[in-house]
Amino acid sequence: MKRVDAKPTNSALRVAFDTNCLYTTRAGTARYTQGLLDGFRAMGAAAPDIRPLAWPVGNFDYKQPLRALKTAYRELIWCRTSAALALRRMDCDLLHRTSRLDFDLPRGLPCVYTLYDLAVMRHPERFRRWHRRASLRFLGNLENMDRIICISQFTADEAMSLLSIPSHQLDVVYCGSHLAERFPDGTLGDELPTLPSEFFLFVGSLEPGKNLALLKTAYQMARQTGHPLPPLVIAGARWAGVASEGSPPAGWTYLGRVSDAVLAALYRRAVALVFPSKYEGFGLPVIEAMSLGCPVICSRVASLPEAGGEAACYCALEPGDYLQAMRRVLADASLRDAMKAGGFNHAGKFSWRRCAEETSAVYQSL
Repeated sequence: MKRVDAKPTNSALRVAFDTNCLYTTRAGTARYTQGLLDGFRAMGAAAPDIRPLAWPVGNFDYKQPLRALKTAYRELIWCRTSAALALRRMDCDLLHRTSRLDFDLPRGLPCVYTLYDLAVMRHPERFRRWHRRASLRFLGNLENMDRIICISQFTADEAMSLLSIPSHQLDVVYCGSHLAERFPDGTLGDELPTLPSEFFLFVGSLEPGKNLALLKTAYQMARQTGHPLPPLVIAGARWAGVASEGSPPAGWTYLGRVSDAVLAALYRRAVALVFPSKYEGFGLPVIEAMSLGCPVICSRVASLPEAGGEAACYCALEPGDYLQAMRRVLADASLRDAMKAGGFNHAGKFSWRRCAEETSAVYQSL
């Protein structure tokens, strides 16, 4: 397994690129897929010939049975009929799979697959039964891919230890962020919601692995001491069927899913991003926050040390430790300035164009 270095690419290389994530989720896999597409566009004439492959029908609503019917059609019928026919007509040099769809492939077509994490194996309790079964079945056949792109060294190490994938089959290509470039001035007008003058920020899907419950306990501890923390602003939607953590502490603001423009403004205005996630394949909010001058508080778990580098404030995954870290960052303006400067420098190493260039190098290696 190796860290990929970008190489000159051949623009004639034809790549069928799986974009189904853009129609089924708004979580990290969709951000990766869209970011990589943007990176290819930024490469200009040096980019491979990217040909999207998807059933372009949105399936974001969790109302049943419509969601289940759409999922069944996409996974059991479309990818083995229409997608199979499209792949034959495209006459591509390879297929880049960004989802766990089981395509019926033309004979001899090389495949690259992006592996985000192995949370379904490490934390199966976070997933529905059918999702666990389907994911484990897919992962069991992962060795049949020609190359596997891992979004962190941590994920590559997991693939070797849990799936026995040989290192020569793995390439590490980090994600990027371009929020700062897309929204350089931070002006939003009426789109920005009313916010407290001072607040901490939490970004992520509201499911147990993101560990919002830890912050609830930290806020309760702060209130009991008579020195409450500034409010927490939460950007992210709760998965359907996932239980809440109970009543939120006073002052917490749930914004739900927000636009990227609003997200960029939140990063710029927050005291710090507080990210107590238990397990991440990469940790996109960490890089996004740093690129916009937002200090980051997180823990040295999973891939987060790779995403945060030396610029993050690390603490143990305990409410008391997070409370101390939040108070320290809040009280020390010079510390915040140093974290912002370090964050800008660290985030500059991650871009979707670089991700695209290194992904193109993986294509060429086939």
